[in-house]
Amino acid sequence: MATQEKEISYYDLRLRELLNTSFPNMATNEAFIKERSDLAAEAYERAFDAGHTVLECRAIANEALFEGLHYSPFDTVYQVVCNEFEREIPADEARDFALKMFPYCVDMFEKYDLHQDFEGTKEYDSLYTELVGHIQIWIEENGLQ
Repeated sequence: MATQEKEISYYDLRLRELLNTSFPNMATNEAFIKERSDLAAEAYERAFDAGHTVLECRAIANEALFEGLHYSPFDTVYQVVCNEFEREIPADEARDFALKMFPYCVDMFEKYDLHQDFEGTKEYDSLYTELVGHIQIWIEENGLQ
């Protein structure tokens, strides 16, 4: 009895890598992954057919694949955990702790206009400070379990 293996595209793998690393809350959204992977493949094909170079085709496909995924709220939470709580949380436990904190912090991002260059803004600095306080309160109330 033969089993059919699911074909995974190059774009599927690239997107999954980014989602697993920086957008863990989206990493299991198979519909999103399929839609974006298909869009990227189609964008590459259209660009190639239009006479673009391979490098230009890749750039066009990447725009479709990663649209809206340039700023990662999870990466910010992880950065706060690593930078501000390094004495309390060992480096090898920081990602797991950030994953635990992320759902607790996610609402804080809603009042900000998150865009590609958000990290260099005053609003980012405000958010960062809020996250530090929010996580500190959580630790005080719950410990580091």
